Amino acid sequence: MRTLIIGSNGQLGRDLMTMAAARGWAAVGGDLPRCDISDPASLQALVEGAGDLQVVINAAAYTAVDAAESDAATAFAVNRDGVAALADLCRGRQLPLIHVSTDYVFDGRQARPYRPDDPIQPVGVYGHSKAEGETQLRRRWQQHIIVRTSWLFGRHGANFVRTMLRLAGERDTLRVVDDQVGCPTYAGDLADALLTIAGHALDRRSGWGTYHFCNPPAVTWWAFACRIIDMARDREPLAVRQVVPISTADYPTPAARPAYSVLDCGSLEERFGITRRSWEAGLAEMLRDMNVPH
Repeated sequence: MRTLIIGSNGQLGRDLMTMAAARGWAAVGGDLPRCDISDPASLQALVEGAGDLQVVINAAAYTAVDAAESDAATAFAVNRDGVAALADLCRGRQLPLIHVSTDYVFDGRQARPYRPDDPIQPVGVYGHSKAEGETQLRRRWQQHIIVRTSWLFGRHGANFVRTMLRLAGERDTLRVVDDQVGCPTYAGDLADALLTIAGHALDRRSGWGTYHFCNPPAVTWWAFACRIIDMARDREPLAVRQVVPISTADYPTPAARPAYSVLDCGSLEERFGITRRSWEAGLAEMLRDMNVPH
């Protein structure tokens, strides 16, 4: 299957490219500097030059949550306007579009896992830009599937796991927020799910709409950090001796974070036959693939 992956050099995009090739798909990648999703001419040139495409997966996004508070123009150019331009191109060529969104479209005040049809209420620039990107896609092209995810980590790029591993090797004590609850998501598992969904989209089966994907179970950032360090310590010596739980108020950031952003993935599992494994299994795979010595 000939698939265009936008954002192919990113944390998720690199796993998508690798796993698409492993499935025997012809994966065409597009990312900076060759393709800028916020530049319609650049995006059009990529799509037109990609050959006889069958499906498009958009993994490109402006994800610098705190920087977005002072750089809203760029965040909206990528996360809203870029998605709108891509939706128009896909509609013009009758290409199904799989688009990745975020738990940040929710305000985090709910006490149960968020379902895809729950009202959205983003609290920061990043969340607003991603929410408006979803809206633009829904308005412009019916043959789409939006997959919201949360707390992404993986082998590539900057993420919480890689940060914790670096700091645990340098510091005696780490202080990590313990009053924000969500579900970590391993990029390899999300990539596999997106490719499965893309296969369904190619068949033009019913199922267009919005879904959620994350790895269970729900944890706080502190609990996640503790498990990262425990598993890494089994493989290599670390400097860290204690991980201290703190409150969000003790670690102020420019952008507010949802206090609770657990995602209900039931409709995705049922519709696409996807079984989610634990984030701990994904973390173990990541540590192994990073060649952390025993």
